[in-house]
Amino acid sequence: MSFTFADRNCKGGSRDMLIIPVKEGESIERSLKKYKKKFERTGTMRELRERKNFTKPSIANREQMQKAIYKESLRSQED
Repeated sequence: MSFTFADRNCKGGSRDMLIIPVKEGESIERSLKKYKKKFERTGTMRELRERKNFTKPSIANREQMQKAIYKESLRSQED
């Protein structure tokens, strides 16, 4: 027995299926836990949150640079 859940929030409008195999006599709670874990690993919610507010590539690059500079300063302070 297995449950199949359609993931409707994928790019391109395609639907990816999350298939959760359920063993005989396994509880629904356990299968839901498996589903949640597998769904989390797909990164769908993270992607949706990122797409909610568009960030220009130049701003994203600047933030990434600032983050790298900050990390480097922490490493230099540590030494």
